[in-house]
Amino acid sequence: MTESWLILDSGPGTAAWNMAVDELFMVRAATTGVPVLRFYSWTEPAATFGYFQKIADIEDWTPLRPLIRRPTAGGLVPHDRDWTYSLAFPPGHWWYDAKATDSYLWAHDWLRRSFAQLGLVTEVADCCQPEGPGQCFIGAEKSDLLWKGMKIAGAAQRRTRDGLLIQGSIQRLPDGPSRPDWQAAMLTLPPMPARPMVGWNPLPWTPDLQTQAAELVQAKYTQAAYNRKR
Repeated sequence: MTESWLILDSGPGTAAWNMAVDELFMVRAATTGVPVLRFYSWTEPAATFGYFQKIADIEDWTPLRPLIRRPTAGGLVPHDRDWTYSLAFPPGHWWYDAKATDSYLWAHDWLRRSFAQLGLVTEVADCCQPEGPGQCFIGAEKSDLLWKGMKIAGAAQRRTRDGLLIQGSIQRLPDGPSRPDWQAAMLTLPPMPARPMVGWNPLPWTPDLQTQAAELVQAKYTQAAYNRKR
């Protein structure tokens, strides 16, 4: 048995564009009707920060610019060398219906299994390590992904009536796996060991979707009224 999901490797984009596309997939999740996995990268160094964080703190914590407020919660994430992905689930999907703690664990266990296929041994944290306040990659939280005790992957989530969005970042990877190999490994594994394999179909990146994403960029993610709202 297989479960149908959609896949999009959208390549590099600006920070505002990347956040807009992720939000678009969340608000369209119920219409899309199936989960979407998106891989993407960055045209320039940037940093994103959690929806509820204060911009004044973020400006003190990183020299990276631009600073873009995410549609999800969580802390400050630098995007200068990381690998990023997002997952969007429609209401009623088994992942959408899960607790946030389970959802977080499942995402990172999927990463752990994909890296294991490539010969990189990582582990899902079973407890917490002291963190820098509001900074995602200082210390670690329960269910973050660790390599030799150091956090290398974290994620942020948001659940609405329209859908569930997970935004994930992988950082500080040792030499070894390449990004294309990691992405390919993800697609060969079920999202959870107890679940069926996924049948992957390309997401049609239509002119209509591109227009909607561009409108979100202009109306929200490039606007000081949004990025500096707190």
